[in-house]
Amino acid sequence: MKKIYLGIIGFGNIGSAVAGTIKKNRNSILESTGIDLQIKKVCDLRPKRTPFPFSRNPYEIINDPEISVVVEATGTVNPALQFVLAALAKGKHVVTPNKELIAKQMSRLLSAAQENEVELRFEGAVGGGIPIIQSLRESLAANTISEIYGIVNGTTNYILTHMANEKMDFNQALSQAKLKGYTEPDPTSDIKGYDASYKAAILAAVAFQAKVDLKKVYCEGIVNITQEDIQYTSEIGYAIKLLAITKRAGKEIEVRVHPALVPKSHPLASVSENYNAIYVKGEPVGELMFYGQGAGGGPTASAIISDILQIANSKLKIQNSKLRNYRLKKIDEIEGRYYIRLQAPDKFGVLAGIAKAFAQKKVSIAAVNQKETVGNLATIVILVHNTKEKDLRAALNIISKLPVVRKVCNLIRII
Repeated sequence: MKKIYLGIIGFGNIGSAVAGTIKKNRNSILESTGIDLQIKKVCDLRPKRTPFPFSRNPYEIINDPEISVVVEATGTVNPALQFVLAALAKGKHVVTPNKELIAKQMSRLLSAAQENEVELRFEGAVGGGIPIIQSLRESLAANTISEIYGIVNGTTNYILTHMANEKMDFNQALSQAKLKGYTEPDPTSDIKGYDASYKAAILAAVAFQAKVDLKKVYCEGIVNITQEDIQYTSEIGYAIKLLAITKRAGKEIEVRVHPALVPKSHPLASVSENYNAIYVKGEPVGELMFYGQGAGGGPTASAIISDILQIANSKLKIQNSKLRNYRLKKIDEIEGRYYIRLQAPDKFGVLAGIAKAFAQKKVSIAAVNQKETVGNLATIVILVHNTKEKDLRAALNIISKLPVVRKVCNLIRII
């Protein structure tokens, strides 16, 4: 039997779920793994009623020589960064689901862990209870990963699901998500894509050992998705999903977050409600799909405890990956297909003017569909063939200034 003493810094939803799960399942964990997990102390800035020894001072955990694993679950960058660095410097392993901290400070934290010969693990930072980090690090270590597409934010997936299934507009679906408790009090990080961008950066770092500058990650949320877009794209065989995308080709990588049209035949298109799913393409394994609850105390606690058990079971020399420099492709260099929705007067010459602008920038039109006319304004939906985004943007800049075009309403990428 191996006894592991734990300290938990941050005793909110996640920290308390970890403690509660260990207390409830301690005997079964011991029976199946031979590891006895003991929570020695928990910490939070606010007083809490708990059956565990409690402190408001995190350094009582960090400086305790008996505690070998620290769980950081504050959900902040500062002072969490100081807590994690201090724990690593004291020779303690650290497990955290803190996605923003890991995305912004991964290189520094991995170096500190390496220097002190301890482990930094963060399975719970991406996909809740989905074992994606461990799979990329260990189960798929023999593979060359080339692409990852992830629905990694349950709030936005819930909103898009109910916009599609119940014909809600964005604000109605957001209000319902709030009532269900699927959003933070301020949902900005979810709906503007910031939360997903942290996870995209982490996936790129783990899959490609890539150093990712979060400031250079293209990030676009779902606030501009309308009921019109949902309906029109569904009619032509697509579902709209907010995707975290990362790819590698040679010494270049892509890391981006934005809404995308996903063919209804693709498994990502059927992921609904607040579930997460992550599609991975590698060689020689081929295509894999990871699916499950992407957030919440229970799934995240499962991931954290899995990390703790991995640390306790490790018989190998500690290996914290050193991140490498790649060139991060800018969004205007990306090639792909696109959906464009615009409004124009319902009169002769409109389509000819639009087609001419596209031709000027060598953008090839795949399909045009004129929707209903309201007043004298028609909605025109255009799909274009594979093209560089900078060429498409240049064409749309010309089109937006045409006297025959009232407004370019939306542009959504197609996978």
